[in-house]
Amino acid sequence: MAWRDFKKKVKRQFSDFLEIPGDVVLDMPRITLVGNIQLLVENHRGIIEYTPEGVRISVGEGELAVTGENLALRNIIPDELCIEGVIRTLSFI
Repeated sequence: MAWRDFKKKVKRQFSDFLEIPGDVVLDMPRITLVGNIQLLVENHRGIIEYTPEGVRISVGEGELAVTGENLALRNIIPDELCIEGVIRTLSFI
């Protein structure tokens, strides 16, 4: 087992034992999708790229790519952002 996998397993067990949400302990994003018109991303690390057709966001150990039409960034604060528009796809890269 790789060291990274071991650390993640220990953190997950720790969060389960203390009943702490996994996204807090494991440094994972919390993603809330409202239909296909609004996306809320909490616990992000910043915006990598933004166009009306796509947004790439740095999260934990990678990136979240959002594609769609007329995408607009709303409510950008250090740990949370909101994307509005017609959302077509979400993918982790």
